[in-house]
Amino acid sequence: MFDPREKIALFIDGANLYSTAKAIGFDIDYKRLLKEFQSTGYLLRAYYYTALIEDSEYSSIRPLIDWLDYNGYKVVTKPVKEFVDSSGRRKVKGNMDIELAVDAMEIVENVDHIVLFSGDGDFRSLVEALQRKGRKVSVVSTLQTQPPMIADDLRRQADHFIDLAALANKIGRDPAERAPRAPVTDDDDDDY
Repeated sequence: MFDPREKIALFIDGANLYSTAKAIGFDIDYKRLLKEFQSTGYLLRAYYYTALIEDSEYSSIRPLIDWLDYNGYKVVTKPVKEFVDSSGRRKVKGNMDIELAVDAMEIVENVDHIVLFSGDGDFRSLVEALQRKGRKVSVVSTLQTQPPMIADDLRRQADHFIDLAALANKIGRDPAERAPRAPVTDDDDDDY
């Protein structure tokens, strides 16, 4: 599936990957994820996309975003949009599909293989466009849930489908690391 001579780019739909990993029962260790794909070829870029709630003082995702930014990932964020639906409920929306698609089309001439971490069927046409440019595209999601987290048309379009469950032992966080943490010190910044 991977050729060690390939230049690889990872495109991670953060919210989608998080919910997929949770659905199959593990936490992603992003340091191990990078190492896994660095061992398969030349990892040119690893992009991580997520929307943030800007008006809150603390966001639970902020420590992860900061760690990713300092440890080899190109983090792309934008603020979520708030709106009130027809029944008067406050809703938030933070779709990063366009940003991911634009970045993928901009880097396509510099890579051989794109790995998309998302099961969102909206990416099917992006995968097809990347393939027309002569690139291999692997999609990482899961079929292990009911219903599956990956859209059938996206899975069919991809050159390779990688079930996230098959990567769990390679990129999953050790459950022992979830124990209560000691106070953070300067040398304790690499445990994401």
